[in-house]
Amino acid sequence: MSRIISFSSDDDFSDNLDSTIQKSGYKNRSRFMRDAVFHFADYKQRGDLSEMDDNEQIEGHLIVYYQHGNGNEHKLLDMRHTDLIDVTAYNHSCLKQSHTCVDIIQASGQASGFRRTIEFLQNTVSVDKIVFVSAPMREEGCC
Repeated sequence: MSRIISFSSDDDFSDNLDSTIQKSGYKNRSRFMRDAVFHFADYKQRGDLSEMDDNEQIEGHLIVYYQHGNGNEHKLLDMRHTDLIDVTAYNHSCLKQSHTCVDIIQASGQASGFRRTIEFLQNTVSVDKIVFVSAPMREEGCC
């Protein structure tokens, strides 16, 4: 069952809303607003990883872009077996167009463990970029 929720806004916001939705890839205004509200609420409640309490339990994905060589593979292997985070899944791919390797690491643990892991990886030669995407927190759901 769905309900209609309405809100008022200034003219500039209203005038630009449909183009913002379209540029974001949404075809449905209600879905865009729902996702925007949940994303904003999650961010406001938990903050960015750098702002989270050390003991905050989180889960999500570390995405690591790097070049082979210089012992990177061993450091990434060591990181998969660290006690800083609990790695639950790991995927390696080679991106042919950008000539870059990418490892996607699904993990859970404390915010401090994720920050220390990211710091370790940032100080690894030939690691180009690290992104952390936290999973949204819900009270209930499919799992």
